[in-house]
Amino acid sequence: MTTTTSATSSATSSLVASLGGGSGIDMTALAANLATAQFARRTDLLTAKSDTLDKQISAASDLKSTILSLATSLGDRVRTGDLSPKPQVANAAVATASLSGETRPSGVFSLEVTSLATNQTLASPAFAAATSTIGSGTLTLRFGTVAGTSFTEDTTHAAVAVTIPSGATLTDAANAINASGAGVTAYVANTAEGAKLVLKGQEGAVNGFVVEAAETVGEEGLAQLAWAPATGASEQLLASAGDAAFKLDGLAMTAKSNSVTDAIPGLNLVLTGTNAGVPTRITFADTSTAISTTMQDLTTALNEVAAQLVAATNPQTGDLARDSGALALKRAMSQLGTTVIMPSAPEGTPRTLGDLGLTIQRDGTFALDSKRLAATLKADPQGAAAMFTNGLYGIYATIDALARKSNSASDPGTLAGSISRYTSQKTKITADQAKLTEQQDALRTRLTQRFATADSHIGVSKSTLSFLQNQIAFWTAKSN
Repeated sequence: MTTTTSATSSATSSLVASLGGGSGIDMTALAANLATAQFARRTDLLTAKSDTLDKQISAASDLKSTILSLATSLGDRVRTGDLSPKPQVANAAVATASLSGETRPSGVFSLEVTSLATNQTLASPAFAAATSTIGSGTLTLRFGTVAGTSFTEDTTHAAVAVTIPSGATLTDAANAINASGAGVTAYVANTAEGAKLVLKGQEGAVNGFVVEAAETVGEEGLAQLAWAPATGASEQLLASAGDAAFKLDGLAMTAKSNSVTDAIPGLNLVLTGTNAGVPTRITFADTSTAISTTMQDLTTALNEVAAQLVAATNPQTGDLARDSGALALKRAMSQLGTTVIMPSAPEGTPRTLGDLGLTIQRDGTFALDSKRLAATLKADPQGAAAMFTNGLYGIYATIDALARKSNSASDPGTLAGSISRYTSQKTKITADQAKLTEQQDALRTRLTQRFATADSHIGVSKSTLSFLQNQIAFWTAKSN
């Protein structure tokens, strides 16, 4: 259809030219100008709407990006930056320490590790090679405490049955145990005596284990892998399972694993060595100076967001003057100083950003009350430090919630929701503009055709008039 229309327009233009532009008017240009004028108002309206939407999308995207960047940088600072009261173990060979949860420990702790948690390790009798067949049947692993020649099963830890198929080798047995999910690691060790199946359990005294064998009749041999403390060869038990034992501030404690998570609230310990009789110290970095610096930086950053919001929501000039997402963010930010962000903190301890000196001015900007911040840090430094956590509550969680809310495209009352709505409107306008262009081109083509016909008629009429004028002139001259 487009090719036909273009051909028709070209032919019409040639016809007008061949007729010498009978009317003396450029009919093609006239048709184009009239078509443009016909659609000018609607075209201008769509262009204006498109430009407005571009500005709204840009303003909302900038705001969303700014608040997200603020949340991200604050989170990094809390997790790994100067706001993290990093624990330090004086004797690094004894343990490593890291923070956990929302509680922020402080002060000095003494740590004395008398024994590390161990895992039980068994070795089977020697076989000629890893490919030696071992019979078939079922190996059953039962878990509990091994003490001397006795075994007390832990009934809360389910036994695991491992099927050993006919023709299985020592390597096949190791693979089957590893695939069983029993929590016991198996491998074949090629020793000076021959190939041995090695079984290693998890740390902790209750994770000791025995191995029972039920052999398939006619395919015996699996019993060689069985072991129990009362009947098994003592040399098969390479290591016994045991708990970690340590003293924290002189108090004796035990743990089933070398990873200790409950000895000090908010602190994880990984025990790596012993220091019996020579306690080491666990200390924490003082974050008071970092908190003061962070609050100053946070106030500056919030003012940048506030300035963007004020400009974007200006009733006369703002691109987001009536935008629900921008106005919702503006309301949320106006409540930052008084919102309780540490709901579990007792009365009288730092619970709001206002307690750390953040104040909001009448014009919507933020200021830092340094005297109030200093008073809070002096009265309750631990409570102030606890507000800088990457947990469910605190300053980071509050700013992060603003960022997440702004980035929720499914909520029409957010910046992301507004961007989604504006983008949808922009897509529709683009489609309307394309449709309008098609209609304008169609009108121009029709007018060009009509004007070409009219111009042709005018050209014929002018030729006839010229003939008659010449004929009359000839008759007049002849009569004279």
